[in-house]
Amino acid sequence: MFGANPGGVRADTPLWRVAPAIGWLLAALVICGFLFMWWARTHLGQLWSSSVTRKEHHHVVDTGPYAIVRHPIYTGLLVAIVGTMLIRVTIITLIGSALIATGIYVKARVEEAFLRQQLGDSYAAYARRVPMLVPFWHFSRS
Repeated sequence: MFGANPGGVRADTPLWRVAPAIGWLLAALVICGFLFMWWARTHLGQLWSSSVTRKEHHHVVDTGPYAIVRHPIYTGLLVAIVGTMLIRVTIITLIGSALIATGIYVKARVEEAFLRQQLGDSYAAYARRVPMLVPFWHFSRS
C-alpha cells in the first residue's frame, strides 16, 4: 500500500489460500449479510434515510432485525465485508476492511447519539435490551 514493500511481501499477495468449499461458505456468508441488510431496510420502510435525520412519526423500531441488533443494516454490511475479506486475505483487504469497519462504527455511534437525543428514554431502554452491532454481545457502554 502506497508503495511500501516490507520484506518483499506485496500488499496484494494473499496471506493464505482458501479451499474452494470454504470459499463457497464465505460467499454464502456475504449473501446472508446482504440479505440481512435488505430485511432491515425494508423493515424500516419510510423511517429509513441515507442521512441521520428525524422523520415524521419517528419512533423506536424494535421488531424484526431490530430486535436482534440496533443497527442491522450496518451489521449485515460488516458481515459481507468480513466474508469478502476472508475470501482473499491480503494486506490491502485487511487494511481496507478495518478502515470501512471503523467508519461504520463511527457512523453508528453518531446515529446512536442522535436517536438518544431525539427519542429519549424509549431509545435508552431499547439500547439496554438490544446490542448495537453484534447479536448477543452487550457492552457496558451501549
